[in-house]
Amino acid sequence: MTSRATSCGRETMAEWRKPFPGAAQDDPYWPRASAWLRGELARVSPGEGRLFALLGVPLSQGSPPPNGSHLAPPAIRGAMAKFSSFAAGVGWWQTPLNIDLCDLTPVDLGDLPLEELDNVTAQEVVLDEVRKLKSNAKLPRLPDLTVFLGGDDTLLRPVVRGAARDLSRTGLLTLDAHHDVRVYYRNMGPHNGSPVRGLIDDGLPGANIIEIGMSCFGNAAVYRKYCEEQGITVIGVNQARAEGLGPCIERNLRSLATRCEEIFVDFDLDVIDRGFSPGCPGARPGGLAPWDVHDAAFAVGSNSKVRGLCIVEVEPTSDPSGIAVENAALCILHAAAGLAAREQ
Repeated sequence: MTSRATSCGRETMAEWRKPFPGAAQDDPYWPRASAWLRGELARVSPGEGRLFALLGVPLSQGSPPPNGSHLAPPAIRGAMAKFSSFAAGVGWWQTPLNIDLCDLTPVDLGDLPLEELDNVTAQEVVLDEVRKLKSNAKLPRLPDLTVFLGGDDTLLRPVVRGAARDLSRTGLLTLDAHHDVRVYYRNMGPHNGSPVRGLIDDGLPGANIIEIGMSCFGNAAVYRKYCEEQGITVIGVNQARAEGLGPCIERNLRSLATRCEEIFVDFDLDVIDRGFSPGCPGARPGGLAPWDVHDAAFAVGSNSKVRGLCIVEVEPTSDPSGIAVENAALCILHAAAGLAAREQ
């Protein structure tokens, strides 16, 4: 008689063949990613193995016009029920990997209460709460990788400021259609078009910033000149596509790792082609394919110097099919699979 996997309980396979009255039951051998995130499937004790954390940062106050991106964290968590905790054939190598996320310890830290706050106050709360993560009672230790789930891209600046030990020795890689170095021109404080400029103002060296996926007609000459003056490495969408997004991300993370003590990554999902991501307000035709972005998320999780990944700019209210929300969920899962595959 064959026993079920430890992560699924103690019942035998023969017992699960017996008829069960009432509604249809979940397949006990197909564990859902949502159950994994809740910590129901972990094979290791808290504090053992790789530690993966997720924090919802439902900011939308910095988006003009106001949008519904603050609704994304619960929607993305809900979409994870559509996927399993087993990563089959991830990676872009000749022999892809099979990875079971049950070998990680996941901790869902919930969502920060930001909805009733103004833009500037909300960002100050994010900064303070991120600084407190190292003493969070839910965490047995500092996570190997934390996903900060937005919300709009306004969260990037307070997240990196709050989590980085030394901005001068910190690297930033963005996967984005836009430079995000706009001026603070809206009489609203820092907004979702300015987090990279803000971090440079805070002391992050431009030479430690790599931007990948820039849209051909999504930026302005004055902002490109600013990036060049600051020493930011810019890789356009066509160049990234030609190299292969997974290898491109992996190569550039290795480059940052040679000169930075820690790395933070920002995935603005408007980098995905509009046809695949109608729920991303800034997405336009000509962007990347979602499967390439999933490869990029795996590469991010695989790099041992990456401490934090922001996933932002998904608006569930503009996503009738749920594809943008599901792509965000898959980015989380691919990053977790990358973490599980990290070299010791």
